[in-house]
Amino acid sequence: MKGKIINRERFLTNVSSKIGGLTPEKSIEKPEWTVNPQHNVLKDFTQDQLVDVLKEQCQHIHTDFFQTTSDRLKDTLNDVLAQYATKSFIYSADERFQTYHLDDFFQSSVNEKRAIMEWDPEDRETSVSFAEKADAGITFSDMTLAESGTIVLFNGKGQGRSVSLLPRDYIAIVPKSTIVPRMTQATQYIHELVKTGKNIASCVNFITGPSNSADIEMNLVVGVHGPIQAAYIIVEDK
Repeated sequence: MKGKIINRERFLTNVSSKIGGLTPEKSIEKPEWTVNPQHNVLKDFTQDQLVDVLKEQCQHIHTDFFQTTSDRLKDTLNDVLAQYATKSFIYSADERFQTYHLDDFFQSSVNEKRAIMEWDPEDRETSVSFAEKADAGITFSDMTLAESGTIVLFNGKGQGRSVSLLPRDYIAIVPKSTIVPRMTQATQYIHELVKTGKNIASCVNFITGPSNSADIEMNLVVGVHGPIQAAYIIVEDK
């Protein structure tokens, strides 16, 4: 038997009055706060100081930290893959891999008998299947939060979520210029994109080191529902 709605208008009118008379025709006005402490944290830090903050935070989030130059990036990445005993990896379809001349490195990895794959947005099923079995997933960071040690990924068509979530290990290549103080700057950036009508990724991932979980007694277990190990490679890009 179909139910019957009664007193709907009276109920909605009462709710509307309690929240200031808001209706679909009357939008919510953003309040103007007199104090904005979130904008002051680390605001005067130089890029080098933010790198130091990020490095220290990586110790707390169980993440390996590396620094290199664009010329040495191939060697550093190879060292990380060797340290993690990586025999297979998947990487996002990101033009920055070509910008940093890593395509040559990927070819040499094939020659060293590593199984590799670039995320294929046209064949998601095959890409996900490879990521599930891969030793590592490699992406560039779109924005990096120094205070929390968080990698921000705008998961567009070529940046499949599975690259950072499914493999055994996760490696983030972090251009130094992407490092900002904290979450405040990330939310501001996203807000401006929306405000100006620009397209944003359907999914924005905030990744803070390897996956971990804690029970009610706060016993931390790392690698429960995602990568067991994580590495950030900071690259001097300016």
